[in-house]
Amino acid sequence: MNTIYLDASATTQMDKEVFREMQKFFKNEYGNAGSMHHKGLVVSNALMNSRKRVAEIFNAKENEIIFTGSGTESINLAIKGYALKNKSKGNHIITTTIEHHSVLESLEYLRKQGFEITKVGVEKNGIVDPKKIKSAIRENTILISVMYANNEIGTIQPINEISKIAKKKKIVFHTDACQAVNSEDLNINADLISINASKIYGPKGVGALYKKEDIQLEPLIHGGGQEFNTRGGTENIPNIIGLAKALELTQKNKKDYSKLEKLRDYMIENLLKIEDTILNGDKENRVPNNINITFLNIEGESILLKLDNEGICASSGSACTSKSLDASHVILATGQSEKVAHGSIRFSLTKYTTKKELDRVIKLMKKIVKELRGISPVHLKKDDLE
Repeated sequence: MNTIYLDASATTQMDKEVFREMQKFFKNEYGNAGSMHHKGLVVSNALMNSRKRVAEIFNAKENEIIFTGSGTESINLAIKGYALKNKSKGNHIITTTIEHHSVLESLEYLRKQGFEITKVGVEKNGIVDPKKIKSAIRENTILISVMYANNEIGTIQPINEISKIAKKKKIVFHTDACQAVNSEDLNINADLISINASKIYGPKGVGALYKKEDIQLEPLIHGGGQEFNTRGGTENIPNIIGLAKALELTQKNKKDYSKLEKLRDYMIENLLKIEDTILNGDKENRVPNNINITFLNIEGESILLKLDNEGICASSGSACTSKSLDASHVILATGQSEKVAHGSIRFSLTKYTTKKELDRVIKLMKKIVKELRGISPVHLKKDDLE
């Protein structure tokens, strides 16, 4: 049974070109970048080269790129690091109700430290209205954090509009761009941008933070002063090299995503032919590989189990909370009830996905939905919800 992998928003397989570039730094070039001998200098040069490559993509200076251990760490460093370093300027932070848990939990931590948090709701299509962000600003607002693209429903947020609002008010703007890197422009007007490698066919366990040069952060990991005294610890050189290569490949191969848009729209069109289904998130303003559908009267976990038995990998939401039985906070934020939200499934396509694979999934979904609804005690109708 061949596996069909449709969970790219959780993670992607590593590209062969990425692994090839990383290989020698696992065994042959094993020096510490901080050492002054020739083994260390080889690795130090590789680190500097990787930083330069990433900086060029961001149209940034090399000292504006901070390597981290994940996208989550990058987000924590941006939000906690800025808030704790600049708390004398104010204690109010604005975000949205559909952010990744690494944003929401960082803000919850700060709330316990005396910061005030405003979560702005999104519209029914999963997109935040910039006017509502503007209305939430106070005199003591020091940071706005709005994700670039949502990890569950794929909606692309109007971050350029929001960044203009923040800039006019002299408020620092951060965006979680982990789900946007594959297809969206990274040359954006933000002060802090978080990315990781595992969503772009690179290694797990590495991320980066773009930080404007004049912004000061409180380090979360103290040590030997690596990463411009912002993140202590010996650098993970193979993974950093992998991140740089993966990032270059995504920028070089953006044409792959016009193909994915067609496959995405094809699958959405066919899945919505199944009775009593709802598309989650805006149909047009979403990343090219995201499909999130609610199938009424069915638990999403039941669908996933049946799909997995057929060798198909999908998700019911964020991989970071997949073991939770709670309904998706993102789906709930769009106005769906908890009972309805439990039936949502996310299919996220990879650059290797084919139409033949999607045809098999669509055919199976029709069968699975029919079977599970046949034994369901719930009988909601889509028309009743509108």
